Amino acid sequence: MVKPLLDGFKIFRKDFFAKDKDFFNRLIKRGQKPKIMVISCSDSRVDPAILFGTRPGELFVVRNVANLVPPYAPDDGYHGVSAAIEFAVRDLLVDHIIVLGHAYCGGICALCDDYKLEITQNNKSDKNVTREFINSWINISRPAIMKVDFSNWSELSRSQAEQLSIVNSLTNLMTFPWVLEAMNKKKLLIHGWWFDMENAELWSNDKGKESFSKLML
Repeated sequence: MVKPLLDGFKIFRKDFFAKDKDFFNRLIKRGQKPKIMVISCSDSRVDPAILFGTRPGELFVVRNVANLVPPYAPDDGYHGVSAAIEFAVRDLLVDHIIVLGHAYCGGICALCDDYKLEITQNNKSDKNVTREFINSWINISRPAIMKVDFSNWSELSRSQAEQLSIVNSLTNLMTFPWVLEAMNKKKLLIHGWWFDMENAELWSNDKGKESFSKLML
């Protein structure tokens, strides 16, 4: 199963690295200085580097289930996403943070299914918990999907849940004091984007609203 990866690495070494070794030497000497952070989903179909045609060193990417941003909560817990945001803002001094969601997100779908089940069970707490980590993680977006009309579920409802989750993550981003400070000083801009996989279209959050508009490219 891993052989295609090794074959791909051989191609990378021959066709990319060997032809532009100076480029990689520069990356090593000057370190990484990306100006854009992307918080995207772990979904194997959504790779920011491929979507945006970037080269090594141009994006600082953190990927997680459902491209979620937790609220600011400094304690002794394990906060991988928060640590990445802190490093991007306070050390790399990125100019932009993009929360990149997408259509047919399995994490958001699971959250919606869980919430619909809860509604049908009249908020009983005895439903089966089948995942030790995913359930608590995706609950970060529970406040967002509660705004969806589950009595009339449709494809449009699914897209709305995915987009509202992005808005929720943008709201959580602004609970980090140094993110808010950088924004207030006009040194950082945050963006919410939703990738329509069916049509290869990119939608952007309308600032200050819960709506999204298609980017005219």
